[in-house]
Amino acid sequence: MNRKQLAILIVLGAAIGALGLYVSRRNAASYQSAGEGGAGKKLLPDFPINDVARIDIKQDTNELNLVRQDDSWTVRERYGYPANFQEIGDFLRKMWDLKVVQTEQIGPSQLSRFELSEESNGTNAAIRVQFKDKADKTIKAVALGKKHLRKSDSPSPFGGADGFPDGRYVLVAGGSKDVAVVSDALSEVETKPDRWLNKDFFKVEKLKSIALTHTNATNSWKLTRETENGPLSLADPKPGEQLDAGKSSPAGNALSFPGFSDVVSPETKPEDMGMDRPIVAKIETFDGFTYTLSIGTKTNQDNYYLRMSVAGDFPRERAPGKDEKPEDKEKLDKEFKDNASKLEEKLKQEKAFEKWTYLVSKWTVDPLLKERKDLLAEKKEEPKKEQKPAATNITTQPKITPPPVPALEPKKENKPVEKKPDSDQ
Repeated sequence: MNRKQLAILIVLGAAIGALGLYVSRRNAASYQSAGEGGAGKKLLPDFPINDVARIDIKQDTNELNLVRQDDSWTVRERYGYPANFQEIGDFLRKMWDLKVVQTEQIGPSQLSRFELSEESNGTNAAIRVQFKDKADKTIKAVALGKKHLRKSDSPSPFGGADGFPDGRYVLVAGGSKDVAVVSDALSEVETKPDRWLNKDFFKVEKLKSIALTHTNATNSWKLTRETENGPLSLADPKPGEQLDAGKSSPAGNALSFPGFSDVVSPETKPEDMGMDRPIVAKIETFDGFTYTLSIGTKTNQDNYYLRMSVAGDFPRERAPGKDEKPEDKEKLDKEFKDNASKLEEKLKQEKAFEKWTYLVSKWTVDPLLKERKDLLAEKKEEPKKEQKPAATNITTQPKITPPPVPALEPKKENKPVEKKPDSDQ
C-alpha cells in the first residue's frame, strides 16, 4: 500500500467516525426532555420475571389474558389454545431489561396528550399491562401510551410526515409520577388474541397421493406418484382424460407449508361451518403418514373452516440389506432408529391439532378445491372436414339428351384436272 492509498483510508475513516458521532448525537437529541433524573435506569427494577404466571393486556373495552400452565402458555380468549412461548418469553425479557431513555414531568391534565389518561378511549386509550403471579396477585403494571416518533430530514416510505416510531411513552403504576420514554416502540403488545397464538401447524412431506372427495362425486379426483420426486398422475383416468401438469402441480404442493389465521370456538355448530357436509381430502406420504382434512365453508374474510386428523404407520425394525457388512449395519441401524424417533415425535405433535377447528386462508386450500375438470388438459379440436354445399330448393329441369352427332367422312383431296388436247387443232 502506497502513501496515497493510506492517506485516502485515513480520511475515509475520519469521515465515517464523524458521521457516526453526528448520528449518535442526533438520536440522543430526539429524546431531550425537561427531566433527566431517571435516564439510564431500568423501567421495572427488581422485576421477578420467573414468577410471572399471567399477563393481562387491556385497551379500552378489549382484553387479553395469557396464562401459564405448567411449562406452557395459553390464550384464554382462544379457549385455552397454546400461546407462542417464544413471543411471550421475548416480551418478558424485554420488559425486565428495558431502560428509561428520558422522563417527562407532566401533570394529570396532560396525560391525554401522551395517550395515558384513564379517560381516553378507543385507539387513543393506553394499553395497560399487568404481570401477575400464580395467586393472581399483581407483580408489576405499566401503561403504554403514545409512540415516540423520530423526526427525519427526508421523508421515509416506512414513516409518516412526523417521522417513524423509535420509542414509547410509559407510565409505571405505583412508581414515579413522571412519564418515562423507552427506546422500544413495543409494537408487538396488542389485545388481539390471534397475535399471540402458537402458529405451528402440521406439514405434509414426501407426498405419495392426494384424493379429494367433493360433495358432487363427478368433481372428485385422486393424484398419485410412484417416487418421491416423480410426476403426479391421475388415478383411474376416464377415456379422453389427460392430466395437465401445470394445473395439478399446485395441488401437490398445497400443504407443504400450511398455516392458519385463527382458531374457532369449540361450541360452534358444525352446520354453521359447513362441517356437516365438508369436502374431504385424504393425503398419504412415503413416510407412512395419512392426513384427513375436512374443509367447510368460506367466511366473509376469505378463510375456510378446516379440521384435520393424522395417523402414522411406520416400520419398527429395519430389514438388513443383502451382503450387508457388520460395520455398515451399525451405522444404518442408528440412522433408522433416529429417523423413526423423528417420525414418532412429528406424529405426536401433529396429533395435538386434531381437537381444534381452524380458519385457514383461501390461498392454502384453493389448490385442493379444484374440480376434476380443472386439472385436465384442454382437448384439441379436430380439424373440420370440408362440407359439400347444401342442396338448394330449386325445381330440377328434365334432362335433355342432345342429338347424336353424325360421323364425318374423310375429306377428299382436290387434284388438279388434267386438260386434254384439242383434237380439232
